[in-house]
Amino acid sequence: MTDIVKILTRKNSLRKQCQDLSITDIEKIIVDLSDILKEKEAFELERVEADREKNAKIDMIRKTMQEAGIGFDDIKDLVATSPKKKVEAKYRITDANGDTHEWSGRGRTPLAFQEYFDTQGVTKDACLIK
Repeated sequence: MTDIVKILTRKNSLRKQCQDLSITDIEKIIVDLSDILKEKEAFELERVEADREKNAKIDMIRKTMQEAGIGFDDIKDLVATSPKKKVEAKYRITDANGDTHEWSGRGRTPLAFQEYFDTQGVTKDACLIK
């Protein structure tokens, strides 16, 4: 929880922070918070309505499929899916606990590998899977 949230959600903390503010400043804060609340409520109503519409469409599709005697198994092969190919591990280490870690070499260096490199004084090339 951020400091501002802690202050805003604790009445005594909020009171303390507002001691040096003028009434005009406090009124402005209240107006701003009220505006933010209204925006958030409107966004939430839009999200709920969009979910309701989507679920209604899904129900209509289910009903149409049921009436046509079509099940999900009949159409699942038509749905285009492209499963991600898992990249083979290129590097392997065994840490101090005896746990084996593998890494493809892509992306950020995993913490276990970085610690291993730092403590063992080796590079990733020394960990290549042969």
